[in-house]
Amino acid sequence: MKFIKNGIDSLYGIIQKNKFLIKMKPVLLAVDEFFFGTARVTDAAPHITDHMDMKRFMALVVVALMPLVMGAIYFWGWRVVAMILVSYTFGGMAEAAFAVIRKKEIHEGFLVTGLIFPLTLPPTVPLWVVAVGIVFGVIFGKEVFGGTGRNIFNPAIVGRIFLSVAFPKIMTAYWINPFKNGFGGLAAFQNSVDAVTSATPLTIFKNQVVMMSCKDLLFGQGAGSLGETFRAAIILGGIFLIVLKIVDWRIPLSYLGTVFAFPAICNHLFHTQFAPPLFQILSGGLLLGAFFMATDPVTSPFTKPGRWIAGILLGILTVLIRGLSGYVEGVMFSILLVNAFSPLIDTIVLKARYRKA
Repeated sequence: MKFIKNGIDSLYGIIQKNKFLIKMKPVLLAVDEFFFGTARVTDAAPHITDHMDMKRFMALVVVALMPLVMGAIYFWGWRVVAMILVSYTFGGMAEAAFAVIRKKEIHEGFLVTGLIFPLTLPPTVPLWVVAVGIVFGVIFGKEVFGGTGRNIFNPAIVGRIFLSVAFPKIMTAYWINPFKNGFGGLAAFQNSVDAVTSATPLTIFKNQVVMMSCKDLLFGQGAGSLGETFRAAIILGGIFLIVLKIVDWRIPLSYLGTVFAFPAICNHLFHTQFAPPLFQILSGGLLLGAFFMATDPVTSPFTKPGRWIAGILLGILTVLIRGLSGYVEGVMFSILLVNAFSPLIDTIVLKARYRKA
């Protein structure tokens, strides 16, 4: 790693002497801190000297997503890598452009956003659609609010919902079954769309009231978005983040608990509209949303009671949208709505806890 550090230091010396290249300092600083951590640490008690900063904090989330990425490649082929590269390239350029304009550092949140976004997409989405979606999400989901830490909405979800509205046929009409045998997608670039066009488990239930087995749902045997089908890996990644205290366990627990309890009542009364609890949890993007998107530290409530409230609201909204609306999935819309209410939820909690005498 020493030669990387020497190269970065040499580039620092070059850009400092050039009025045009100095604008690229945020990009070089982002690379430096990703590999070597931040130099802004304390060196005396009572503070702890540590090179851990938000960039490495987010890197642990990327590590938790790696089993999902490997599962996506196995089930859908190496085209998954191309989609991820397009997301990082075009989203990174949008992020870098705003950093240069504002003369600020490139924020670490894009390490996660650039990876989660393609995992929410169908495997047949054209690469240009991936580029359009991530750029829209970065600009209108984050940068218009002032960048990371000021955004109200999760940028990956903003980009995903924009694509659903702007390109509904591309996003909903061409679901395919995954590779299931042998080396799976490890031996192919992508599956044959014409030969294996299918429907997602939620679509099948909504149209035919037929449910896929929980075992098949858990191990990615049905159609779906790249990162939502291998649910066993999602659960492992979520537990990894909770154990390391990267995310708060309250939102996933209250979200999943509500989705388990609420449909039990709804299914008893309206069994053709509301799926049973376990099928609700193991279908669609609920687990991916519960562990990796609803827990976003910027857009979720920061108070502990607020996180319980947010999780319960997420569960109720997801079940209602799935059962009563024209959409088969409600996770993304639910998270976006709760993102909008997060400041209000925290305000109510704080006012209730710290009343004036």
